[in-house]
Amino acid sequence: MKKLLFPTLLVFTLAACGTTDSQTEADTTDNAPVPPPTGVKTVVPPPSNNVDDLPPWASDPTKNSVYFDYDSYVIRSEARPLIEAHAKLLVQQSTRKVTIQGNADERGSREYNLALGQKRAEAVRRALKLQGANDAQIEAVSLGKERPRCTQSTETCYAENRRGDFVYLR
Repeated sequence: MKKLLFPTLLVFTLAACGTTDSQTEADTTDNAPVPPPTGVKTVVPPPSNNVDDLPPWASDPTKNSVYFDYDSYVIRSEARPLIEAHAKLLVQQSTRKVTIQGNADERGSREYNLALGQKRAEAVRRALKLQGANDAQIEAVSLGKERPRCTQSTETCYAENRRGDFVYLR
């Protein structure tokens, strides 16, 4: 009995693995793309990560910063329209990638400011995600106090340096 069982199972297994020409043809026609109806024109722009394709407001570095209060990573209410605009851009252009660079003023240690800059960048990243942007499109990095926009030791300069910058990738 055992001698007949193995060859029988082998035959059934091989028979089940085989396909006929009609099965192969049906499989390929089911997966074929359906052409659009006659008279309908579909225009899909090619994906682009070129910063030259950005709207003017998105490519202006002086207008692409979310500012924070001293020793804080809470997004101010005045930054919400800017975040919404960037999130909308990222949703519309799903291949577009952006880096959020978190910055801090010169006060505090290097380590503290790197951690604070990261928290600021992450806060902006979370806000973009809440508006519908894909997490894979957004990178959050900290620059700490290493790249100040203003170098004077005044409260005005400190406020200018406490920010998260949108930097679109090429």
